[in-house]
Amino acid sequence: MVTDMPVTARTGDTRRSILDTAQRIIAHKGYSAVGINEVLAEAGVPKGSFYHYFPSKDAFGEALLRSYFEEYVADMDRILARSGQSAAEQLTTYWQQWRETQSVDDCQGKCLAVKLGAEVSDLSEPMRLVLKEGTDAIVDRLERMITGGLQDGSVAIDGDPRGTAQVLYQMWLGASIMAKIHRSLAPLDSTTTMTRQILHL
Repeated sequence: MVTDMPVTARTGDTRRSILDTAQRIIAHKGYSAVGINEVLAEAGVPKGSFYHYFPSKDAFGEALLRSYFEEYVADMDRILARSGQSAAEQLTTYWQQWRETQSVDDCQGKCLAVKLGAEVSDLSEPMRLVLKEGTDAIVDRLERMITGGLQDGSVAIDGDPRGTAQVLYQMWLGASIMAKIHRSLAPLDSTTTMTRQILHL
């Protein structure tokens, strides 16, 4: 079959397909429980070609997490860029999306920080550093929203914006884990209530 697509574009598409497929599978099963062959089979990529795209499984894990966080913070940036919304409305939108994507039965690849945080931090120092970098980027954006809320008067807090952003993110991560343990969204609902209290919404 003849194709006009450049080799670099085809390579990029295949690499993207592997990462997208892995994100969906690993969000359900975890990192250690998923073999490379399972991902390649699901992605429709021939076995043996994995190392053409990733030099090692560790490098694959780093790429997977980087891709996840890039998409995640891009979603946050889209919320921040919405015109006509107060910072409080932006924050509310963010937390609502979090709740929706952390459903008990199917997180659709949207919960890698929750799923892999503890697991890979003990397995791989490079992956732990990517997780740290990614979660710091999330907290950065929450801090920006909170600071914006203080400026537009839609948010009030008792502490500083950075500390508040960190506490809120940690609280939501914990609630997401508890939601999985209890197979109930009640922890996320109670965290939503507490978030509103902390931000005086």
